[in-house]
Amino acid sequence: MLSRTLSASIIGIDAHIVDVEVDIASRGLPYFSMVGLPDTAVKESKDRVRAALKNTGFYFPLKQITVNLAPADLKKEGSAFDLPIAIGILIAEGVLEASSVDGYLFTGELSLNGAIKPVRGALSMAVRARELGFKGVILPKENAPEAAVVRNVAVFGMESLPDVIEFLRDGNMRNPYEVDVNAAMRESSVYEDDFMDVRGQEHAKRAFEVAAAGGHNILMIGPPGSGKTMLARRLPTILPGMTFGEALETTKIHSVAGLLADGQSLLAIRPFRCPHHTISDVALIGGGQTPKPGEVSLAHNGVLFLDELPEFKRNVLEVLRQPLENGEVTVSRAVASITYPSSFMLVSAMNPCPCGYFGDTRHQCTCTPGQVHRYRHKVSGPLMDRIDIHIEVPAVPYKELSSQYSGEPSERIRQRVVAARERQLERYRSEKKIYANGQMKMRHLKKFCTLNLEAQTLLDTAMQKLGLSARAYTRILKVSRTIADLDRAEDIHAHHVAEAIQYRTLDRGVL
Repeated sequence: MLSRTLSASIIGIDAHIVDVEVDIASRGLPYFSMVGLPDTAVKESKDRVRAALKNTGFYFPLKQITVNLAPADLKKEGSAFDLPIAIGILIAEGVLEASSVDGYLFTGELSLNGAIKPVRGALSMAVRARELGFKGVILPKENAPEAAVVRNVAVFGMESLPDVIEFLRDGNMRNPYEVDVNAAMRESSVYEDDFMDVRGQEHAKRAFEVAAAGGHNILMIGPPGSGKTMLARRLPTILPGMTFGEALETTKIHSVAGLLADGQSLLAIRPFRCPHHTISDVALIGGGQTPKPGEVSLAHNGVLFLDELPEFKRNVLEVLRQPLENGEVTVSRAVASITYPSSFMLVSAMNPCPCGYFGDTRHQCTCTPGQVHRYRHKVSGPLMDRIDIHIEVPAVPYKELSSQYSGEPSERIRQRVVAARERQLERYRSEKKIYANGQMKMRHLKKFCTLNLEAQTLLDTAMQKLGLSARAYTRILKVSRTIADLDRAEDIHAHHVAEAIQYRTLDRGVL
């Protein structure tokens, strides 16, 4: 007898429907064959399914069993097909009615005792089921919270194979799992860090406010222990809160990567990823033999922090160009080409020299001029072109560290950032794929960055006396536009340009 159930396979971060067809023939010697490009984990499901059926009191047929996973040209990976295969065998044997599975998508890994274990990508499967008008999704109980945030599709979390069989037999008399999306967003949007914990570094904190307001990438230059990492970790706390759409897309990526905590339904805080400088280009950008999202995608809608920037391999840094430019990364392999979203803010940090104490009044630098030059030029020009702000972060004096003064809390800074972002959203309402000043192209600079006469004079003087490049000129205009937005100014004034010039430390030759 032939049976058919529906499941899904994850390609990139999206789910693709897979027909699980089971044919059982009584003639000939017993065997279990699986076709349809299954990987090793899928092939091993026959042993898990056999043991799960026997250990839950059901008969496993000693007949010719053929399982086809269609479409046959789509590679099937993981253990999520255990449950639909087991259900297909029971239907083919007449234990369940074929009509009982109509409109349902099944996914789940079976334990040998019949328990259903969680799988990756449940949220993507629920999204796909809603798009295709499915009646419901039957999946592991642990995956139910993340899948239930998708509206207009019923989600049923099951603990074991007998629970699924009982559900299908009794006419589906069970209430679907429900999640209060608003409550989940509130509970998941609490940050542990706060800018008020940072002592001193007022200039750096102001630069971070400007970076957050305009979506600008930022580079910090300072000695060890000056607070660069501390500042970077607090950047997500002053960024605008995640919308439901952003939270859903971010959660999909982390679900596919298997990084969601047990019972977590939504990832509503902006991600902060901090890979070590020994990371490979594949781990950073994504891919591999079985393509997985890399760090740039895990930082989508959040912050990617690269500490000790010159210590990263040059080929690793070069792969950042596409995601920084396009907000997505395409990984091409022989079997497929997969595109992952990767719109993030880049925050990087470096020492002023190999020993870290160049220009420090309290420590003597031991580096030669040649060593300092080679160290600073490890980062290529094209990557530096994509960093709008670079600032000096000096060591904090003991008096400021021991002071009882507490800086501004993140919430107050965020309010100013949100107000500036709202002005930018209104300004770029008619533009495509641009929502912040950091994304402006040359045509946008001419249209939206209007300088008054005094500001034009100041910028012209700075270009001549400091020998600034055309690259620095465009970056100064972008940052000036953001400072003006924070100041609620329609045009860019001289003091906006003056502050923006202060955020071009390397171009000014200060270090």
